[in-house]
Amino acid sequence: MQAAVNRKVSMAVLVVLGLAACQQQASAPAEKADQFVERLNTDFAVLHVEGAQAGWVQATYITPDTEALNARTNDRFLAYFNAAVEQSRQFDGQPMSPASARAIALLRQGVSSPASNDPALRAELTRLDARLEAVYGQAKFCVQGTGCEGVDVLGERLGATRDYAEAEKLWTGWHDQGAQMRKDYERFVELANQGARELGYADMGAMWRSGYDMSPEEFTAVTEKLWNQVKPLYEAMHCYTRTQLAKKYGADKVKPGEPIPAHLLGNMWGQQWNKIYDDLLQPYPSVKVESADRALKEQQWDAIRMTKSAESFYTSLGFQPLPGTFWERSMLTRPRDRDVVCHASAWTIDTKEDVRIKMCMQPNEEDLFTIYHELGHLYYDLSYNKLPYLFQGGAHDGFHEAIGDTVNLSVTPGYLASIGLARAVRPSNEAVINTQMKMAADKIAFLPFGKVIDEWRWKVFSGEIKPADYNRTWWEMRRQYQGIAPASPRDESQFDAAAKYHVAANVPYTRYFLSYILQFQLHKALCDAAGFKGPLHECSVAGNKEAGARLKAMLEAGQSEPWPVTLEKLTGTREMDASAIIEYFQPLLTWLAEQNKGQRCGWT
Repeated sequence: MQAAVNRKVSMAVLVVLGLAACQQQASAPAEKADQFVERLNTDFAVLHVEGAQAGWVQATYITPDTEALNARTNDRFLAYFNAAVEQSRQFDGQPMSPASARAIALLRQGVSSPASNDPALRAELTRLDARLEAVYGQAKFCVQGTGCEGVDVLGERLGATRDYAEAEKLWTGWHDQGAQMRKDYERFVELANQGARELGYADMGAMWRSGYDMSPEEFTAVTEKLWNQVKPLYEAMHCYTRTQLAKKYGADKVKPGEPIPAHLLGNMWGQQWNKIYDDLLQPYPSVKVESADRALKEQQWDAIRMTKSAESFYTSLGFQPLPGTFWERSMLTRPRDRDVVCHASAWTIDTKEDVRIKMCMQPNEEDLFTIYHELGHLYYDLSYNKLPYLFQGGAHDGFHEAIGDTVNLSVTPGYLASIGLARAVRPSNEAVINTQMKMAADKIAFLPFGKVIDEWRWKVFSGEIKPADYNRTWWEMRRQYQGIAPASPRDESQFDAAAKYHVAANVPYTRYFLSYILQFQLHKALCDAAGFKGPLHECSVAGNKEAGARLKAMLEAGQSEPWPVTLEKLTGTREMDASAIIEYFQPLLTWLAEQNKGQRCGWT
């Protein structure tokens, strides 16, 4: 999972705002609340623009100056946000319209890094927020003879090598970079928790979990239910993968019944295993599943052509072409002259038409799927941009991540053939298993990682995990959920959690776990709307206007209604459900059960 929508509200500039006007007497409490919310929508829209511009400049031109400017805008935004939340308390227990009540509830969940009302503490938090993200973006590991590289290049090298010692060196070198963020992160948690408590939450984790139209406790139960639905499929994948790795590296390095060493999975965080598919996980090596990699290079696809291809998928469903400013203002490749954050992200700058992508694209299949995913964020933004500002967002944050991945489920081998990136052939049963294994190495392997990051942070925020135990508990939970172990000995002088962007940048992560559940649920609903008959894994809704209309109706609702209501518009149910994943991967699940017979599955 390489993509992240830029929804961490670490942005905006304080302008002359008229909140005081909202305290004037109105003819009735409900009318007064409506006026207050109207003013909030106007002011936040203004704040968003200048803050998004500051955030964009820092991410695409990392310097001490851009870091300071972004921190300053964030500080002033949080001052306004805190004042708005405090003034919203006058309406507690008062009658108001459903729309105003929902807007005020969303307001109180509106930042991922809540700050104290104390100006000095607020300024300290925003400086730490900007510094942690900048340190991550600038971090490099130096390998003798090959120079110093950031995580994007190091990750590519880790994915390509099958040398045990080299993989261990690359993995350890990058993870050691987290240590420099540890003290700042400890202080950041203290300050953000104080801000969350001033907003009425027990801690920052409780605040994050409150954004799902249910109590934090209910939400924790929902995520656990979803995980238990998919856990058997993940455990079957883990067992097969460990067996294949043991064949490659030996049972002394990859032991039966033990966690898998993290550096052997082809990904810096062990979150996706698709990099080791071709030479280690492919069930039937003689039956080739065509990757788009070769065609992309042979046909000399560049970043523009890849993005145009993604745009054409959405327009085939009935969406409008991207605005002209998208092509003028996006960063689609790595600049040669400066440090940038290459982590792919989608941005809406003005809450209207100025939408952009920040990405360092290469002509490979992974980046092709990433740009299809990122445009899902932008088309969501463009679909709800007529709503008041406080309703401009995904039904919940998992929806925003799910849309592009739902589209990617329709980027089937047949679809790739239709755009000239694969051959048009009917896959054999062996080819189906190969294709499903390749997808599962991406999507099923990710599921426990998508859950564990916030599970760990929720315990950090609540104080259950103390700073002195950050690294120990991080690896205990990685072992528990993922069944993986660190590549090299780790202790509390390190801070391996910060080797992941979303921890350093304080971006909530459960959204990705939810999106990996929702994308299959939404895909099944779209295929049903398109009238598709056949195995779910063969369905592509490309070009189907009926499916597009159903999808667009859901996107246009934004956050204006509770997410169960929005989900029902497309799926007919108000509950998130993982059964579509099991249906989609049923051929692979049956095959894995046979392959794993006699193996010592699970881990201590």
